[in-house]
Amino acid sequence: MVRRTDMDRSTRRRRAFARCAWLVVIAILAGGCVYFCGCRQEAAHEGHDHEHGGDAHAQAAAGGEHAAHGDADHADADHGHAEHGDAKHDHQGQGETEHVDEVRITAEAAERYGIRVEEAVRRKLTPRFVAPARVAFNAEAIAHIGSTLFGRVVELPIRLGDTVQPGDLLLVVESPQLGEAQSTYLQKLIAAETAGAAVDLAKSALDRAKRLYDENRGIALDAVQKRELEYQAAQAEARTAQAAAVAAENTLHVLGMTQAAVEALRTSSEVNPRFPIVAPIAGEIVEREVTLGELVSPEREKLLVVANVNTLWVLADVPEAHLAEIERGAKAWVRAGRLDPHAHEGQVSYVAPMVDPRTRTVSVRVAVECEDRALRPGMFVELEIASADRTHGGAAVLAVPQGAVQTVEGGPAVFVPVAGEANTFAKRSVRVGDAVAGLVPVLEGLAAGEAYVAAGSFLLKAELGKGSAEHHH
Repeated sequence: MVRRTDMDRSTRRRRAFARCAWLVVIAILAGGCVYFCGCRQEAAHEGHDHEHGGDAHAQAAAGGEHAAHGDADHADADHGHAEHGDAKHDHQGQGETEHVDEVRITAEAAERYGIRVEEAVRRKLTPRFVAPARVAFNAEAIAHIGSTLFGRVVELPIRLGDTVQPGDLLLVVESPQLGEAQSTYLQKLIAAETAGAAVDLAKSALDRAKRLYDENRGIALDAVQKRELEYQAAQAEARTAQAAAVAAENTLHVLGMTQAAVEALRTSSEVNPRFPIVAPIAGEIVEREVTLGELVSPEREKLLVVANVNTLWVLADVPEAHLAEIERGAKAWVRAGRLDPHAHEGQVSYVAPMVDPRTRTVSVRVAVECEDRALRPGMFVELEIASADRTHGGAAVLAVPQGAVQTVEGGPAVFVPVAGEANTFAKRSVRVGDAVAGLVPVLEGLAAGEAYVAAGSFLLKAELGKGSAEHHH
């Protein structure tokens, strides 16, 4: 009996030990699964229940229920947190959506980058074509100064680059030829005066002879006829002397003396071989090919060149394909490239009546006012001429400067000021046509009279792109 009891106890111990071993194995396996699933709290709870020797299945059920409840609470908390976070994000998203296409800059930046706002207006678009050209002096406002006589330069008060007015002294030539011509003129003048006096004397003698013959035949008829012949001869000599004096005066004029100078010579009867040469037009001394003391002669083409440099000619050889587009009086613009980015405006003043058979081009001349001296004769420039061919049926269309249209997000856009917000501009998508002469027709997106950024919109585009990059980041 005792042995049986001992055997029963031994059997119960073995069974208890076996159950404990299985519980340990189950706990280890359950702990590994919980660890790999990330539920460390549940593993610790099961381990605690196992240490206290509770019922494994009840504890596992309780632990599962507790874990489910904890997960639910955690999920509710996460859900509440997620809802709160999404609402905040949505709120921020709505604020950013409202201002995503707006740019605000400082007043200093607007002034520094030349932000200019204008009202959209309708314009008549005129196409243009470009031709290479060269700058030249205005041939109608240039003078080549030479000497009409032989002599030596004794005075030269002007220098290259000086500005002169009509009548200003340019140089003085001392000429023996002029002195001789003046002396001859004075001699011829005296001879003419003497011949005139002889005519008067012959006329008196003839009148006296006729009176004596008529009164009492106090003189023979032959004597009267002789006096008449002498009078006629004196008249002929006087006319010859007068003609010689006129010829001598004309010689002085040919040599360059003015009528006032000739009158002064006749009054003073003093020979002056110094001949002043004065400026015939207003302009600038652009060439000086004479020095003080140099001998000059009429064979030399020019000693000085005076030119008006404020009005220049731009000469272009336009291909005959553009001949129908050219008309006199058309506007033209001259650009000298990097040397002068400014476009000088002028008008077509001449179109050649024939085509050059070698180059198949037509000579075109444009007169340009250039008081700032940015254009220089001899420069090669680009000539842009307004075509006579009109686009859009000649009707005015809404157009903005080409620089006002920017490509934003793959499409054309302009910037318009935001009402009530200083220095704030909004992007406005537009539909545009082809640019004509620096102007872009706006077909949709902008109305006539509406304000827009006509200059400096590139800065707004850059700021808008910078803001978009920060938002995506």
